[in-house]
Amino acid sequence: MTDGQSGIRYPYPDAPAEGEAITVAPGVLWMRLPLPMALDHVNVYALDDGDSWTIIDTGFASKRGRAIWGKLLEGPLKGKPVSRIIVTHHHPDHVGLAAWFMENGATLAMPRTGWLMARMLTLDVQDVPNAEALTFYQRAGMDAAVFDKRKTERPFNFADCVAPLPQGYTRLIAGDTITIGGRSWDIRMGDGHAPEHATFWSRDDNLVIGGDQLLPSISPNLGVYPTEPDADPVKDWLRACEAFQAFAEPDQLVLGGHKLPFTGLPTRLRQLIENHHGALKRLLAHLDEPRAAGECFIPLFKRNISGGEYGLALVEAVAHLNHLHQSGQATRTLRDDGAWVFQAT
Repeated sequence: MTDGQSGIRYPYPDAPAEGEAITVAPGVLWMRLPLPMALDHVNVYALDDGDSWTIIDTGFASKRGRAIWGKLLEGPLKGKPVSRIIVTHHHPDHVGLAAWFMENGATLAMPRTGWLMARMLTLDVQDVPNAEALTFYQRAGMDAAVFDKRKTERPFNFADCVAPLPQGYTRLIAGDTITIGGRSWDIRMGDGHAPEHATFWSRDDNLVIGGDQLLPSISPNLGVYPTEPDADPVKDWLRACEAFQAFAEPDQLVLGGHKLPFTGLPTRLRQLIENHHGALKRLLAHLDEPRAAGECFIPLFKRNISGGEYGLALVEAVAHLNHLHQSGQATRTLRDDGAWVFQAT
């Protein structure tokens, strides 16, 4: 299957069914786990280490997730033990069941920032949003009806779908190499979607494990959150994509955290960079008068957004506005209703 406009190819056009796996390279299995959201799946991978498996990412911690892993372990993984879990980044769909595997004898390897973030966020359990979060939403210009509802609702907590991580882990470091599945891999860190996001580039064949840093057809969310309200993940994302261009080859098979494995990485990196430059250009034109993040969905996403996607759209709008402000392309002032409003300089 080919994206005719881009030259990006999908050698495996059909995703594995629940509890099944597809061999995408010798000793490399591609599997999928469900997610209860619009992006309804996460890809996970098993690499054959001979007498055991290394698993890349884990899915949510849930009864259904553990049950599916049980089928995978007895089926495609042939009852062979999992000796190591590698987590690309700290988001719940990637780290959720790492501790469950560790309870069954696996070790954990992941970037230090991701490990610290996952440990911290699983401890930060809130029954209702705290004052800092409510101020953040107000500063973002959240829709009044959405804000009133969120004030009394239990917010998303990492602890709802991430099993608490034990203390011990092995740190993945940018520039190091790691052996997985009989291959040597260079570790290169992405950024923007998640800080210190690990990607792995095989020295022995054309495989790249990209997590959410290298995805086809969709761009990962670049969000700003109450934990770091002035962050500029757009700058971090663009820098990471530009750095990866030096290593990208058209025939590399990229195994991403969502969607399908693909080739054509140089083209995809150009698209990922250009998509955000285009969004920033449209947003800047929209800032001909002061506007808050909640008033900037149409230029960024080319549509209004509501429902379950509203929160992700809002934090991404904040990210792009922060970038314009911090790069000197827009001013920021506090409006009477408590929202930051931005205007092109």
